[in-house]
Amino acid sequence: MQGKGLVTLVAIVLGLICLNELLPSFYANKIEKEARAVAGENQVKYQAELDRLSKDTLNLGFTKLDYASAKQKEMKLGLDLKGGINVLLEINQRDLVNDLSNYSTNATLIEALNRTDKAQKNSSKQYIEDFFTQFEAVNKEKGTNLKLADPEIFGNTNLSEIKFNTPDDQVKNIVRKKIDASVGTAYEVLRTRIDKMGVTQPNVQRVPGTGRILVEMPGIKDIDRVKKMLATSAKLQFWEVQLMQEVVPYFSQLDQLIKAKGDSIGVAKTTNLMNLIQLNSTPGNAVANVKLSDTAVVNKLLNSDAAIKARPINLKYTQFMWGYKPENNTSNSLVLYAIRGNITQKAPVDGAVESANINYDQLGRIVVDMQMDSQGARDWKTMTEKNKGKVVAVTLDNRVYTAPSVNEVIPNGRTQISGNFTQEEAKDLVDVLGAGKLPAGAKIVQADVVGPSLGAESINDGIMSFLIAFAIIIVYIIFYYGGAGVYAVIAMTINLFYIFGIMDSVDATLTLPGIAGIVLSMAMAVDANVIIYERTKEELFLGKGIMEAYKDGFKHAISAIIDGHATTFITALILYIFGTGPIKGFAVTLMIGLVMTLFTSVLLSRVMIFSRLEKGKTLSVWTAPTKNLFRNTWLDFIGKRKWSYIVSGILMVIAIGSIAINGFKYGIDFTGGRNFVVRFEKPVDAEKIEASIGKLMVTADGQNNIVEAKTFGNSSQLKITTDYLIDDESLTADQTVEQKIYEGLKSELPAGMTLAEFKSADKGHAGIVSSTKVGPTVADDIKTHGMLAVAASLLGIFIYILVRFDKWQFSLGAVAGLFHDTVVILGVYSLFYKVMPFNMEINQDFIAAILTVIGYSINDTVIIFDRIREYLREKKALTLAGLFDDSISSTIGRTFNTSFTTILVILAIFIFGGDNLRGFMFCLLIGIGFGTYSSIFIASATAYDFLKGKKKEDKVTGKSSISNAEIVN
Repeated sequence: MQGKGLVTLVAIVLGLICLNELLPSFYANKIEKEARAVAGENQVKYQAELDRLSKDTLNLGFTKLDYASAKQKEMKLGLDLKGGINVLLEINQRDLVNDLSNYSTNATLIEALNRTDKAQKNSSKQYIEDFFTQFEAVNKEKGTNLKLADPEIFGNTNLSEIKFNTPDDQVKNIVRKKIDASVGTAYEVLRTRIDKMGVTQPNVQRVPGTGRILVEMPGIKDIDRVKKMLATSAKLQFWEVQLMQEVVPYFSQLDQLIKAKGDSIGVAKTTNLMNLIQLNSTPGNAVANVKLSDTAVVNKLLNSDAAIKARPINLKYTQFMWGYKPENNTSNSLVLYAIRGNITQKAPVDGAVESANINYDQLGRIVVDMQMDSQGARDWKTMTEKNKGKVVAVTLDNRVYTAPSVNEVIPNGRTQISGNFTQEEAKDLVDVLGAGKLPAGAKIVQADVVGPSLGAESINDGIMSFLIAFAIIIVYIIFYYGGAGVYAVIAMTINLFYIFGIMDSVDATLTLPGIAGIVLSMAMAVDANVIIYERTKEELFLGKGIMEAYKDGFKHAISAIIDGHATTFITALILYIFGTGPIKGFAVTLMIGLVMTLFTSVLLSRVMIFSRLEKGKTLSVWTAPTKNLFRNTWLDFIGKRKWSYIVSGILMVIAIGSIAINGFKYGIDFTGGRNFVVRFEKPVDAEKIEASIGKLMVTADGQNNIVEAKTFGNSSQLKITTDYLIDDESLTADQTVEQKIYEGLKSELPAGMTLAEFKSADKGHAGIVSSTKVGPTVADDIKTHGMLAVAASLLGIFIYILVRFDKWQFSLGAVAGLFHDTVVILGVYSLFYKVMPFNMEINQDFIAAILTVIGYSINDTVIIFDRIREYLREKKALTLAGLFDDSISSTIGRTFNTSFTTILVILAIFIFGGDNLRGFMFCLLIGIGFGTYSSIFIASATAYDFLKGKKKEDKVTGKSSISNAEIVN
């Protein structure tokens, strides 16, 4: 055959590249298994054994490998397979705007910023774009006619390129570039911090078109430490401190205000502020000592509009800041400081740190010595001169680390931070300061945490489901197609090797959904072989020789294979564009799998088959039990289409009715919130636990937040979801929620289990095995992107079908079938989410499943449409109805084989793939079933009804005039 040498060469070169890429993974895994065999579960011994084995080198001639280099090059595993943390950090763009405006106090600017903060909660635009819109609106309302180049806005020394007459459009571009550069700076700072932590295979990347940075750190166990390292801006500031005597009269006044107007403030009138702040036990230069569980209430009170309006003149610009951690003698409390602010709220000293190191004071306590830059040194000298004998606070990210009295002037910028540090905390602070400060504050708006034990279980579940699915495909395809099936299995195995090798070479991350994507790629490979072999069987039944039959089989199958793969690739590409995290991994593996399937199943398989045939050997394309299956099958599908319309109409009415009445169970991806998967040592009562935790999740005004506890996988594991404090994206809020869940579950946990042990459950132990947090702005973005993804997928498929089939009726039929599938699946999720024993939330995983179903369903539809197109050219004597029936009947064998094998594969993943994939696979199961149905009874029938009149109908019968011999599978 033509091109045989080229295909063989490409296959060999590709194989060698993939082998070279995968060798480090095999070698690193081999070394780790040897170390584990010697050390068992003893982590210290395991590390020592690894260090010993790391000295060995594997020399293969063309490459040399040692453990350290192999570990760096091995295939990346996602958090769901390895454990670790994935966070989405958002740089505070209000801070950036304030900095660019030189902290202007212009009323129009402040109002525009406040409105932008509110608009961002329901906006998918960048902060700066919303700000420009709000600034124009406020400017117009107030009639101030301010230009962006005004000195009170952006025409200041921070933006020297802006002159008094610079047009607004030009100013906008300058500001956009400055903000983008600041996010770039933040990215570099974060990379430096992570490098200092020594994390293996971290992934840090900017999210295009946003002020967000994605950080993925597999294998990390100390999650709180990582969060602190990432979210700390390293913005070291020095402030004057107001002492208790200045603040207590205000607290007393506020306490009376609560009794009179508590409801309007949002707290109960019975709330006693003086009891909450515990003045009698307040240490040092702080103004209050508050229990950790009460800090949210105190925050709400002090920051309420009523409390701010009630402030006396001496506290007008005061900022209340918490200590960075509990004191030794008050481990369950945080102290509160009153920081003397000003109209701009700019710190008297706000300098970058040039160097920092760990030291010890005269009492042997750990401290951090720092050297400030030249500007910071000058400001610090001025401040210490002004405040000699007074108290100043050293703050980092609006947390007070220490608040000492100034004993003498400090002229050279050298200073010291003491804060009851542990060695690790001091090291982290030195690393953060040494890496440089972020240009603005950062907050964690989304986080996924997977414990190492759950990651190990996910690997086992993933491998098990993968092996079972692969075995099912091998057995079935050889049983059905005999010798040709063996070549299909060989091509599929090579395909699998290529997928893993290419993923490794492009530095893609393998996730649990990614494994599902690979398995679905295998199903698509089966589909390609089924189409080829079914067409070959048709040619054999027409009396052609084996060589000619295979040639025509490949020739007639190629169009349908390309169309099917192209439409599925469109949905995978859209999923990659709009998806995030593991779903992106699913899309990447599916796209790579589709491309490799075309190469192995069409080109490489063809080379292997014809190499055999050219040697005079035969190659069966059936077995005795399957030879005549579906042969001479003919059904009057078009004649029965009205019944299918009725059935589908009833299903859609039920679905839409359920959606209107029952609604959906939305995941936190769409609503915002936190969820925790908690493992116990014995079965637990989900309703009892839900009530126990719910009592603790109470807002400052006495309202209970939503708490849901549901069995997850088995009766000794729960998934706990809550929206408590979700508007507060601080690390303190995360810790508060974890503390309350711990308290609510304490009676079900092993005696003596600490909060730290509960938060990091290891293999076989109770506690949190995974957690997810999604902030409200991120949830809104995910929801918007999900809807756009589905709409874009339908539009893309409509256009592709229109171009390929040159008739809009085919496009309409295809989209009608996909719309039908989507509505029915939504209806099933609405009807059964309360009763199914697995997750049936509407979230981004569900969107991925819907798009996968769309890709599969359109692939099935395209096969039928391709046959209709062929018959329109070749069988002009047929009636349109007969032509449609012949086309559907002649492809029924392919439809059954592909659907049956795909359903078997998905069932294997559904049963053995672990709890995290069950909801995803259930959607695919429903979708494959209804997708097969809709391809025949909705898509084809709709295309037929809109094509009627284009071809003269046979009024006597819808059956075609072709002989039974021509009606083949």
